[in-house]
Amino acid sequence: MLAAAAPATATVLYGDRSVSLDHARPQGGELWVRPKDLPNINEFALKPQGACRADICIPIPKSLTKGGWFDLTGFARKTGEAFIADSGVWSFGEIPVLRGAYLNSRIAPEFSVPDRKGRLVRLSDFRGKKVLVVTWASW
Repeated sequence: MLAAAAPATATVLYGDRSVSLDHARPQGGELWVRPKDLPNINEFALKPQGACRADICIPIPKSLTKGGWFDLTGFARKTGEAFIADSGVWSFGEIPVLRGAYLNSRIAPEFSVPDRKGRLVRLSDFRGKKVLVVTWASW
């Protein structure tokens, strides 16, 4: 029973962060964490409408919350996120539903190059348009 298990420590890897948890409940391949630790792990927060991050809310079935604990691995399965665990370290991959927004929001650094006629062209000249940048180097 989840409520009877003594809290343990765990390390969660997500994106570029490593979060050490003093209170976690790894049980039978599942990792249960305190809801208050969720924002530090993956920037989600539990709200009445579900697990929310920025303007995305994912409905959460009641089975993912029990007695003040949240099933992080169950959430990963629900969102299609890959995960693996070994020796108290849990590594979570990218959440597919976030990938599209994440990639669409990435902004390339400003640069400028001469065109075939020698006129300087800046990437910012194409702001708001899709741009394909092809590079080549001889080394």
